[in-house]
Amino acid sequence: MLPRYDAMGASSRLRMLQYVPALEAQGISINVKPLLDDGYVSDLYAGRISPTKVAAAYLRRARHLLRANRFDVIWLEKEVWPWLPAPFEGLCLPRSTALVADYDDAVFHRYDQHSSTIVRRLLGKKIDTLMRRADLITAGNDYLAARARQAGAARVEWLPTVIDLERYPLPPQARSNETVTIGWIGSPATAHYLHEVIPMLGALAERWSIRCVAIGARPDQVQGTPFECWRWDESTEVGLLRQLDIGIMPLPDAPWERGKCGYKLIQYMACGLPVVASPVGVNVDIVQTGDNGELAGSSADWQQALTRLVESPALRHRMGAAGRRRVEAIYSVQAQAGRLADLLQSTRPRNGH
Repeated sequence: MLPRYDAMGASSRLRMLQYVPALEAQGISINVKPLLDDGYVSDLYAGRISPTKVAAAYLRRARHLLRANRFDVIWLEKEVWPWLPAPFEGLCLPRSTALVADYDDAVFHRYDQHSSTIVRRLLGKKIDTLMRRADLITAGNDYLAARARQAGAARVEWLPTVIDLERYPLPPQARSNETVTIGWIGSPATAHYLHEVIPMLGALAERWSIRCVAIGARPDQVQGTPFECWRWDESTEVGLLRQLDIGIMPLPDAPWERGKCGYKLIQYMACGLPVVASPVGVNVDIVQTGDNGELAGSSADWQQALTRLVESPALRHRMGAAGRRRVEAIYSVQAQAGRLADLLQSTRPRNGH
């Protein structure tokens, strides 16, 4: 397993690492070798990157790949080495070992829509080349799957981003506080999406007793807005989410955002919360309008949807319960681990052993 990050990196933790116990229970032996450690992620969120640490990480991965032909399958997150051209990927991946590549965001747009002509020319087709090389692509939504098929991938399967039900026990009875807490969870890298709804929330706060919370944003990112910051920590995130009454996911309708996999919506739903989201990408599949939440394409839509939920504890409870059922059936490790194990075991080594 070659995740991009260790446990602190959300994409690696959710798409790969959290499956390890369930896959090992299915008889699959896994050797985990992340590219970038938790120290890199901490530096990234603090706005600093050490070129020396990155170079050391690339060298470690090179050493790991020298022994990769001993394995039946290489399970890779996105790419071997970010920002290096496709030939480097091809040279280091043993031809005799099957390759499974996983995508949970539109990483190809980092290259093919880059402002630099040189980057577009050198790297614009890099991910497509890797997709063609892979024996199996697992994609978190239809937008990513379509790109893989367009690139000529041999086999493409949908695999949603999921939560572990053991970390998200059944929520308690719905809260009925006079003040309704509207919350968002994410990271400093995505906190700018909140600006889509700040004016509308300000207007809503003039009519209703609401509290706006941003879990994982930096204080300076929400200064002067209706939001207050709550510090994110993996050990406490479920408890924080269960203090919310409504979960939101605003997004602009742009290529990068169409590749997102809606994980925060799944977290909210797992906690029994109704959701309001922009109708972008996979959000339109996760949110069943009127059942587990609402899709809001304009400020008026956002205000209307949130007003209905703020006004009615009963509606919040009904939608939250529907969302929880949907997570249990589709968007959980328990629902997807067996299928993932089958996908990995059906991807045979190229040398036939």
